[in-house]
Amino acid sequence: MSSLTGHWSFDPFLVVAAAVVAAHETGLARLDRRSTPAHRRARRRRSLLFDAGVACLLLAVASPLDSWAGDYLYLHMIEHILIAFYAPLLIVAGAPWIPLVFSLPVGARRRLGRALLLGRRSVAVRRLLAFVTNPWTAVVAFNGVMVFWHLPRPFDLAQENRAVHVWLMHGSFVLAGVLFWLQIVPSHPFRPRASLLWQGGAVVGTNVVMFVLAMAMSIFSTGSWYAVYAHAPVSLSPFADQQIGAAILWVCGDFWAVPALVAVIRRAVEEDGGLSNVMERVVGRVPAASGDPARG
Repeated sequence: MSSLTGHWSFDPFLVVAAAVVAAHETGLARLDRRSTPAHRRARRRRSLLFDAGVACLLLAVASPLDSWAGDYLYLHMIEHILIAFYAPLLIVAGAPWIPLVFSLPVGARRRLGRALLLGRRSVAVRRLLAFVTNPWTAVVAFNGVMVFWHLPRPFDLAQENRAVHVWLMHGSFVLAGVLFWLQIVPSHPFRPRASLLWQGGAVVGTNVVMFVLAMAMSIFSTGSWYAVYAHAPVSLSPFADQQIGAAILWVCGDFWAVPALVAVIRRAVEEDGGLSNVMERVVGRVPAASGDPARG
């Protein structure tokens, strides 16, 4: 029992998470005062998903899992999956954006709006935001971040340097994960910009990248990649530990990818009026609507 109660740790993410949750609740309270009961209930239901996402993130970085991950790579893989896939998914599904904006005082909101829309740098800011939120940018960035931080040198550096581990590795996982899921999951007031066919391809393609990474760490390797795990935990060699971690990365990919793909297919069926119409679009018999940069 002490192993569950005695290994909780303080992570700097706790401060950020607490500030974001407090701001979110402040924004919700302000919106509730100007909303109908139906809108309040819908907003509160979404907020539960956001809270679950933050809780998932804190479970990964502050619970005994984080402590054990220092000894076992396979537990570190579980931590990465929670931080990069599941916490961002729940945060995006929780749609915290409008409540976070309304957490600011009225004057600050107006100044922010004027700066984004009318300020001298507003064009450059909007172009930067358009690039960052572009579907291709988001998916390439997410897969690039996942691969980069699992390469031996960056991984070892993150394990040896707390600031790199917390702010660069974990921070990039969360940011890239949020951008990735914004392309797949509607998150009021944002909706995915790419076609449903593209979204399905992004889910499958990302799962393939995780599969190839897992294969490289296990089947295509003959030894442990990471010097920080060169020690030998009880009854488990470093390479066996790495193989189990690769298997977790591989298998857990199905846990997020399959439901996401099913959700995309269901939306496609609803949009096109039937599975046969979806299949015709996939094989190119029905032209995709024009005007979408990710369609075609």
